[in-house]
Amino acid sequence: MNGITLILFAIFFYAIAYRLYGKFISNKLKINAATETPSHTLYDGVDYVPAKTPVLLGHHFASIAGAGPIVGPVIAAGFGWIPVYIWVLIGAVFIGGVHDYTTIIASIRHQSKSIGFIIEKYIGISGKKLFLLFAWATLILVIAVFTIIVADTFASIPAAGTSSILFMLLAILFGLSIYRFKVPLWIASIIGVVLLFTCIPLGEIFPLHLTRLSWQLILFGYIFIASVTPVWILLQPRDYLNSYFLYALMIGGVAGVFFASPHMNIPAVAAFSLDKVGYLFPALFVTVACGAVSGFHSIVASGTTAKQLNKETDGKLIGYGGMLIEGVLAVLALIAVSALGGAQFTEILINKGPVAAFSIGVANFIEAIPFLPVTAATATNFVALAVAAFALTSLDTATRLGRYTFQEFFEISGSKEQPFFVKNRYAATGITVFFGAALTFSGQTMSIWPVFGSANQLLAALALLAITVWVANLKENYLFVLIPMLFMFGVTLTALGMLFYTNIYSGNYILSFISVLLFLLAILLGIKAYTVLVHNKPKKIKEELITQ
Repeated sequence: MNGITLILFAIFFYAIAYRLYGKFISNKLKINAATETPSHTLYDGVDYVPAKTPVLLGHHFASIAGAGPIVGPVIAAGFGWIPVYIWVLIGAVFIGGVHDYTTIIASIRHQSKSIGFIIEKYIGISGKKLFLLFAWATLILVIAVFTIIVADTFASIPAAGTSSILFMLLAILFGLSIYRFKVPLWIASIIGVVLLFTCIPLGEIFPLHLTRLSWQLILFGYIFIASVTPVWILLQPRDYLNSYFLYALMIGGVAGVFFASPHMNIPAVAAFSLDKVGYLFPALFVTVACGAVSGFHSIVASGTTAKQLNKETDGKLIGYGGMLIEGVLAVLALIAVSALGGAQFTEILINKGPVAAFSIGVANFIEAIPFLPVTAATATNFVALAVAAFALTSLDTATRLGRYTFQEFFEISGSKEQPFFVKNRYAATGITVFFGAALTFSGQTMSIWPVFGSANQLLAALALLAITVWVANLKENYLFVLIPMLFMFGVTLTALGMLFYTNIYSGNYILSFISVLLFLLAILLGIKAYTVLVHNKPKKIKEELITQ
């Protein structure tokens, strides 16, 4: 099979899905451009700030993408390219896109609060507390893991560290130019993107040589500042500018496919079981998360994105469209590593990791473009730097989301007197960063990583559960969210059961304990939702719709 056929079909399939299924979802949710969103009604200049559609798409896409749609398909390619390709196509359209889009809309209909708030409204306060505690713990794990990944990258590639610091300074200038000096977005974007790509050679000229520990400490200081700083100063403009990195990477990679005309040099179906990964079901659906569906997206969608949505109609492009773009990236990653061939792919994956395999594969495509004067080495460095930039994006976004989640856990609904942690973003951020740092320096982060895939997909199942109950209360047919929710519960509960068995057998009682806790959490919330849906006993609430 030729990679050109696969990438063309994926783009065509996603385009049709965006037009038809995206419209279907919009009708179900009764999207209304006239409905004033919380970014306007609750504007505070820090978290609630309306953003132009391309800016928010850049932030949202950069936040949800990270290294996820690259690492997952690369690892799962061991099963063969057909299972991964089908899952990325079907998953992004009917599960991931639905999950992301509905989460954004449900959030803005509830003051841009998190999924935990929606669970409290429709299922109960105990369900909310359980979900928020689980979400916060998952974000702590994300912070720790991505701190290690980014610090290792900067320590091994000093130029990437310098370029990333320059990106941050550029983002601050971009934010000030847009929001304070009122420079038109198109002018600021042209200048910003030119300067963005100028940071790459500057990083190579002035590499910053620091130790792994030094970078970790710098990163913890950075994510604290990024979490408490108004979104328009750093987070939003940096993610927007960084998204051009990923767009350039995707455009160059996809265009290169047509010139390189790569063949899928790994088996269509290779194995039904992989060492350290597991059986095809459920491992495929847990390993390939971003690119098909990821629970982390629900925290981003109802955390930072919903607070910046300018109008409801922007939700389709940002939520559903952003997921489909990520699906294209996942397909590109699959084609890139499949073109390397089985032996070369395995060698690179074992010795250098999935990011290196992706970087080398896409670099081969970019090098094949005749009018681009780049070498394979230059292209490989560019791709690796782009992936590192998005890992950093996921890191600081996860910290801000951790702060939101922590504050919401202690929030007392309907009360004017709120606990200290709710009112003080510095304290909530400090506690979140502290626990992330403690886990990082404990040395146990990567040993807990195997359960993270299941935890992440369980978040997706729980988010879809909350959305299902919410849509049912709208008196709409909720099968379009119910079926994906049931599938994700089936995947995660099976995966957690197998993890429990595997770790008990190998004597890893910590992972066994975590697996049981997650399993029980899913069952408990599922029972609560069942009571609401099947017995038709929804709470009599008044939705907090904010209308003009």
